[in-house]
Amino acid sequence: QVQLVESGGGLVQAGGSLRLSCAASGLTSRRSMGWFRQAPGKEREFVAAISWSADNTYYTYYADSVKGRFTISRDNAKNTMYLQMNSLKPEDTAVYYCALDSQIYGMGSRRPEPYGYWGQGTQVTVSS
Repeated sequence: QVQLVESGGGLVQAGGSLRLSCAASGLTSRRSMGWFRQAPGKEREFVAAISWSADNTYYTYYADSVKGRFTISRDNAKNTMYLQMNSLKPEDTAVYYCALDSQIYGMGSRRPEPYGYWGQGTQVTVSS
C-alpha cells in the first residue's frame, strides 16, 4: 500500500522561502514523482517533476511560473521528495500535492494522469 505524506507548508511573506517534503512508503522505488498545486477556484496545475534513477542522475521538469525559483529533489534512501521554494509570490498560494507515478521507470510527466498515487496536500500561503 502506497502512502504519500506532505509536510512543510505554512504562511510566509512574499520573497520568503519554504521547503516542502513528501514522505513516501510502499511501492515507491523506480518511480518518477511530481508536485502539483491547486489554488481556490482553479484547476490543479503542474509544478515540478523528477524522474526515477538508477545512478542518482535525475531529469527534472518545471512549470514556467516556478522555473528558477523552485527546486525539486529526492532522497531515495529516505524515500522522500522535496520542493525548495524561494522568492515566493502571492500567486504561489495553493494546496501543494505530491504524486507518484503508477508505472515504474517513468521519466516524469507534466500531466496528472500518469500519477496514480497522491498525498493529502499541504497548504502554502504567501502574503503580500
